[in-house]
Amino acid sequence: MSGGGTIRVSPAATRSCHDTLAVVDGALIEAKARDAAASARGREIHCFHTGNEDTLQRMLNALQPGSYITPHQHGRPPKAESIVLLAGSLGFVPFAEDGTPDIAGSVLLDGPRGRYAVDFRAGLWHTFFALEPGTVLFEVKPGPYDPDTDKQFAPWAPPEGDARAAAYLAGIEDSFRAYWNLPGRPW
Repeated sequence: MSGGGTIRVSPAATRSCHDTLAVVDGALIEAKARDAAASARGREIHCFHTGNEDTLQRMLNALQPGSYITPHQHGRPPKAESIVLLAGSLGFVPFAEDGTPDIAGSVLLDGPRGRYAVDFRAGLWHTFFALEPGTVLFEVKPGPYDPDTDKQFAPWAPPEGDARAAAYLAGIEDSFRAYWNLPGRPW
């Protein structure tokens, strides 16, 4: 990274300290994958924006299989989002308003299959999960970031850390893997 390196800003995130530009290279992707593997949550963020007040939030999101992201939307205030696959393989699942997973509308991001990114409008209920170790995404959405309003978590899904979360994720991932004709879960 040009001019600054990296600092840890929370137990789950680092931030680039670049002055003018940062380069996402193999070393950074591998470092974030290692950080995610070492994390109890199985994921780790690396921010490129300078702070929560930035009007464009840009980050790497590194995930390991079995890491649960509670289904959520970005609707208040409305925020669209884009995720671009940099390494690994990812399952993206949208949901109907009643919480039914839209497996037929799901997206498999996988380089060898020629699927690299998904862009979606504000208010779409969604989750995503790593299909293989070392999955890393570039994620972008509007800011500023307010932890109290950034995500509205689905009332029909267990929250992260809930005893039911792993079984809930396993059910969604198993349906996704069956739909896409993928091998079984590694976790």
